[in-house]
Amino acid sequence: MEWSNVTWFLTALGAVVVLLTRIRLGGDSGDGHRVSGVAGFSSALVRIHTTVGVLTLIAWIVALVTGTHLIALGALAGWWLLAIVGLLLLARWLPSGSKHAKGATGDAWGSGAGLSVLGHVGMVVGVAYFTFVTVTERL
Repeated sequence: MEWSNVTWFLTALGAVVVLLTRIRLGGDSGDGHRVSGVAGFSSALVRIHTTVGVLTLIAWIVALVTGTHLIALGALAGWWLLAIVGLLLLARWLPSGSKHAKGATGDAWGSGAGLSVLGHVGMVVGVAYFTFVTVTERL
């Protein structure tokens, strides 16, 4: 398998993570329907995640198509910022310290922490791969 095939595949998966994060968390903040034992999150984090994600995807695709190393380095910074913000959003699943809080509800594919962990930890691994490809000039 060529490096470019893996890179394009991981780019598409990165786009899916950005989209699913926006869909899953876009309207959840501050609506009073939080699960007991799950911390809230700032809606600004979701907006930053979406904005940085879209801009990074555009820059990264331009870098892949044109082979411009400088654009790839800028997009790489965006990928790392996106991964860090994603991990901050993932931190909302840490258990609450309240003595009256019940445990978080069971996880399912579309709700709970499972999809978020898979997406955001996978994003960190993907960004590490993007870093390797960019630094070794295998774009």
